[in-house]
Amino acid sequence: MAKQSKIDFRIFRRLLKFAKPYRGLLILAFICTVLLSILGPLRPMIIGNMVQKYVVDSPNTSLFFQWTLIVGGILIFEALLQFSAAYFSNLMAQSVIRDIRVKVFNHLSTFRMQFFDRSPVGGLVTRVVSDIEAISEVFSSGLIDILGDLLMLVVVLALMFTSNWQLSLLTLIPIPILIFATRVFAKAMRKSFQQEGTAVHRLNSFVQERLTGMNIVQVFGREKMEYVAFQEVNKTHRQAHVNAVWAFSIFFPVVEFLSSLSVALLIVWCAFSMTDEKVGDKQLFGTVFSFTLWIQMLFRPIRMLADKFNILQRGIVRADKVFELLDTHEHVQESGTVTHCDFEQPLKFEHVYFAYKDEDWVLKDINLTIQPKETIAFVGATGAGKTSIVNLLSRFYEYQKGTIHIGELELREIQMDTLRKNIAIVLQDVFLFSDTIHNNITLGNEEISREEVIAAAKAVGADSFIEKLPNGYDYQVGERGGVLSVGQRQLLAFIRAYVYNPHILILDEATSSVDNESELLIQRATEQLTKGRTSIVIAHRLSTIQAADKIIVLDKGEIQEIGSHEELLRKDGMYRKLHSMQFTKK
Repeated sequence: MAKQSKIDFRIFRRLLKFAKPYRGLLILAFICTVLLSILGPLRPMIIGNMVQKYVVDSPNTSLFFQWTLIVGGILIFEALLQFSAAYFSNLMAQSVIRDIRVKVFNHLSTFRMQFFDRSPVGGLVTRVVSDIEAISEVFSSGLIDILGDLLMLVVVLALMFTSNWQLSLLTLIPIPILIFATRVFAKAMRKSFQQEGTAVHRLNSFVQERLTGMNIVQVFGREKMEYVAFQEVNKTHRQAHVNAVWAFSIFFPVVEFLSSLSVALLIVWCAFSMTDEKVGDKQLFGTVFSFTLWIQMLFRPIRMLADKFNILQRGIVRADKVFELLDTHEHVQESGTVTHCDFEQPLKFEHVYFAYKDEDWVLKDINLTIQPKETIAFVGATGAGKTSIVNLLSRFYEYQKGTIHIGELELREIQMDTLRKNIAIVLQDVFLFSDTIHNNITLGNEEISREEVIAAAKAVGADSFIEKLPNGYDYQVGERGGVLSVGQRQLLAFIRAYVYNPHILILDEATSSVDNESELLIQRATEQLTKGRTSIVIAHRLSTIQAADKIIVLDKGEIQEIGSHEELLRKDGMYRKLHSMQFTKK
């Protein structure tokens, strides 16, 4: 990413569009900030006049006390305004990031699988969580505060010059140095924020991948090596934050020094002005008192402007990353308009070609007809294209050539929701959410009752093991279902498919990683689940698909053989060789 030297107002304007529905909150926060910016500088002027009139010129304790109460009332009113400004701005900020986060998540959920294949999950989590959180500061403590500080500067300078222009010029002598220091600070902070964003992205990706693959890390004894690698990643992350801290630790003492220098110049000038001949001239006391307070009000906004500007800059840098994701067009194309389709019709592949990249064909000239309620099995070596075929049916990926028809309808003519509601997939690697057994089966669909879930569990032979778990169907399975065996997770996937009652069922090597006892249960579940519906089975163990109506042998993306188990054994072809290899192994 190219180094940004200024705020990208194109991104800023786009960000402001998200605040449009909450412009009422923005206006309220702005009104409170404007009132604060005016009342704050007026207070030193009132205090200076109090000192001059009721302490120096004509001492009057009673009136001085009355005005002190008035100033106290102003302070209380300022506190209420500060609370209101902070509340309204933060309420707006949280509303905006809620909308952005929902939009980003919804956008991501429609992407093709190819996008997730090449995008680290940790990086996407950073976009949805950390980057959007940084955007909230643009509205809660960036934009409004910058406008308020600028307005306060104008009001303070106006009151200072109105009161005494000579003293004003004197106290502004350190300002050029402060402006130079602010520019250097802002430049350093922009660079550190960019480094910080990259470091956070890298750290999140690293941690997410290692935690997800912890079994691989431990099985291959890579704990120490990953620890060393993490130290390096964490060192980069630390350095990015240290760079920001270093800039802050230099800038703020410089501001305090210049502020003190301005006060010192004021006091020295006053000391020299009050010569012996002018001892009786007491008109400066109240003015100097006001100027001492104004100087603090003058330097604080300048100091805060640098800080708030960099909050704004960081938010916009992060917003750029988020908008980059929103501008990514990796969607599965929703070309279908047909919402009612008869899935009890032949499923036809005609001259289908598919590649994950360019024309590196994974499937080549696939021609196949699957009859309604027929069970079809795909077999072949790893990489033959078995899973790719079934991925095309659910449109996780789009084929480049040929057509796939259900009856007379081309697959892309069917609306995506309609298509996927009628196709269920049981994968080899079953994903379970950190939730109850019941919710993992229904996936939060409230239309599916507990009775239906129990009936489905009994139908596939999984009710007995669920009932033995603590709390039964309300048992929390933990993240990714790690507390359950592979076979138990597979059975839950079968129940999930059963309750959704699909017209087309796809089993992707559902028994390849389970023990013999679980395999028998899964085979019975398969028989129950495939009964009366079109079924496509991707098989690793040939013993599981011998009863299939048709077996398709794939090799290097092409169909080599089609037939029943007995027909293919009679041929001296690939299937017979695969069968011999499996059943002659000891």
